[in-house]
Amino acid sequence: MNENINKQQLEMGFEKKFNCRRPGQQRRRRAQWWFQQMRVLVDSAVEWTPAPPARPEQTYFTLSHSE
Repeated sequence: MNENINKQQLEMGFEKKFNCRRPGQQRRRRAQWWFQQMRVLVDSAVEWTPAPPARPEQTYFTLSHSE
């Protein structure tokens, strides 16, 4: 039975032809929109100063008494 399956040819078709040479107009517009949004976001960013370093903390270790 496996011999019949291996001898058959599998054909696949695509309804839409893909053009991979250069991006389409819609794809270019989406990219331009995205980068424009990122420019607006960067331009509206707020300057901030980082928080000062934390105070030193002393940690105590409790030793177990295994006598």
